[in-house]
Amino acid sequence: QVQLVESGGGLVQPGGALRLSCAASGRDFSNFVMAWYRQAPGKARELVAAITSDGFTNLAAYVKGRFTISRDSGKSTVYLQMNSLKPDDTNVYYCSADGRPHVAEVYWGQGTQVTVSS
Repeated sequence: QVQLVESGGGLVQPGGALRLSCAASGRDFSNFVMAWYRQAPGKARELVAAITSDGFTNLAAYVKGRFTISRDSGKSTVYLQMNSLKPDDTNVYYCSADGRPHVAEVYWGQGTQVTVSS
């Protein structure tokens, strides 16, 4: 059974930092693009950051310079280091694993809440 389990969310003050983790299991994810998305109530889910199996990264403009995405050498755990957090970063953050075009498989985690507030 494939699972993506996020952790590390919580409440943090503006200017603070959090590190999200996503542990993927149940199949080989080494060729998958791993990514973080976020979604606020009533809004569309948006890409925050993505990382390929080769380590190439893509970050949304609004997090460049503040967030960093990385994955472990086994390629099944992905991290999102979030620094200089702002109230606008308050969202539910979702981990995804996308196997396209190699395999037509996309998986999602259950989400973790990040709240930035004083």
